[in-house]
Amino acid sequence: MSYSTADSLRPVTLDDVRGAQKMLSGVARVTAMEGSRHLSQMVGAPVHLKCENLQRTGSFKLRGAYVRIAGLLPEERAAGVVAASAGNHAQGVALASTLLGVRSTVFMPKGAPLPKVSATRDYGAEVRLHGQVVDETLTAAQEYAAETGAVFIHPFDHPDIIAGQGTVGLEILEQCPEARTIVVGIGGGGLAAGIAVSVKALRPDLRIVGVQAEGAAAYPPSLAAGRPVTVENPATMADGIKVGRPGDVPFGIVGELVDEVRTVSEDELSAALLLCLERAKLVVEPAGASPVAALLSRPDSFEGPVVAVLSGGNVDPVLMQRVLRHGMAAQGRYLAVRLRLTDRPGALATLLGVLSVVDANVLDVSHVRTDPRLGLTEAEVELHLETKGPAHCAEVGQALREAGYTVMG
Repeated sequence: MSYSTADSLRPVTLDDVRGAQKMLSGVARVTAMEGSRHLSQMVGAPVHLKCENLQRTGSFKLRGAYVRIAGLLPEERAAGVVAASAGNHAQGVALASTLLGVRSTVFMPKGAPLPKVSATRDYGAEVRLHGQVVDETLTAAQEYAAETGAVFIHPFDHPDIIAGQGTVGLEILEQCPEARTIVVGIGGGGLAAGIAVSVKALRPDLRIVGVQAEGAAAYPPSLAAGRPVTVENPATMADGIKVGRPGDVPFGIVGELVDEVRTVSEDELSAALLLCLERAKLVVEPAGASPVAALLSRPDSFEGPVVAVLSGGNVDPVLMQRVLRHGMAAQGRYLAVRLRLTDRPGALATLLGVLSVVDANVLDVSHVRTDPRLGLTEAEVELHLETKGPAHCAEVGQALREAGYTVMG
C-alpha cells in the first residue's frame, strides 16, 4: 500500500538536503564517527561507525520528522499531526512535534515494547495502542487523519522525510571525506535514499550498499520487477527495517543511486549486535546493526575506507537478552544440551563436575524427574552453557560422551 500524495512525489535534491541541514541546526545532533579496529582488521581497510544510535530519541528518525513537520502550513500545524510506528518514528515525531509546538497523536501496535511506548509519551505525544502489526496501526492512523484533519506523517515516503534523513550523508562526507563505501540498512528506504541523494551529488564515485534482513527483503524483488512489490508476512528481529513494501518516493531514488542491496540472516544480525556491544561498546538495535552484519558476512567485498551507519539504538531489554544469546550461539559461545542420567543422589553434581573440568560455564539448569517419557530411575537435564567457541563446544560434547552421557540435543 502506498501513502504518497502528488506533493510527496516531487524529486529530492541536494539543495533540499542542505536546507534540511540548516533547519536541523541546534535540533539534531551531529553524531559521532567512531573507528572500529576489529572490523578494520576483518575488512582489510579502515571501517568507521556513524553513530545515529546516539542521536536524540535514539535514532535518525528525528531528522526527517522535524523537517516534515516544520514545513507544514500554519493551518496544518493547527490541525495537529498523526503517525504510526512501533518505536523509532514514533519517538521522532513526538519530540519534533513538541519542539515545534504541534499536537501529536501516535498509533502504536498493542505489542510494542513498553520502553518505546513510555518514551513516546514522555516526548509529548498522545499514544493510542491499536492492532497487532504495523500495517493495522498505519490504517488506524490514516483513518484518524481523515476524521480529524490531522496531517499524517509517513515514516519514509515523503520528500521532506528523505531530505531530513539525507543530512546523515552530508555529515559522513564532512567527517570522513576519504570514504569509498557507505553501508546502510534499508526498510522502507528513506534513510538510504536520503544518503544517496546527498552523497552521489557530491561524490558520485562513492559506493552505497543497502542492507535488508532476509525475512523482510522487499527491495531485491522490487528492483528486479522495476516497481515496488509487497513481501507478505515479513519476519525479522530487526523491527526497524521490517517493512513489507518499499515507499514509492525512496524506491525511485534507491533504484537510481544505490549501487547494491544485500541481505543478511538473523544469525548475522545477532552476531553484529553482539560485536557492537562487546567491541565498540555501543548499544545498537538489530536494524541498526544490519550494516555491521553485512561486513561480517562478506568482509572482503568492501572497498575502504568504509562507513557503516548505525541507524538506531532503541532495543527492548527483553529482546536484547534474547538476541545476545542468539548471537553467542551463532558464534559457538552458547550451547544448549539435553541429556538423561540415573536419578540418584549426586548424579547432577557428577555431571556438573564433568563440565567444570572442561571449563564450561553453566548459565541455567533444568532438572526434570516426573515425565511420562522417563523411566522410573531416570531424570532429564537441560543445560545452557557459555562456551569459548565452536572448538570448545565440540570439546564439551566429547567430554560428556566419554563420561557415558547420551546427548540428545
